[in-house]
Amino acid sequence: MAVKLKVNSEACVGCGLCVGTFPEAFAFDAENKAEVIGELDDAQAQEAIASCPAGAISE
Repeated sequence: MAVKLKVNSEACVGCGLCVGTFPEAFAFDAENKAEVIGELDDAQAQEAIASCPAGAISE
């Protein structure tokens, strides 16, 4: 099942881990914060949430 995640731009520190790991789902916006551009499967979504050092990614 595809999951569309959310990024809390206030919490995002722009480290780029999500963009580098899942470029099909995340990109940088004009302020160098992550934004969602696609969907991930459930396992990938959980990995993205767990790996964000700022805790800025959620379902």
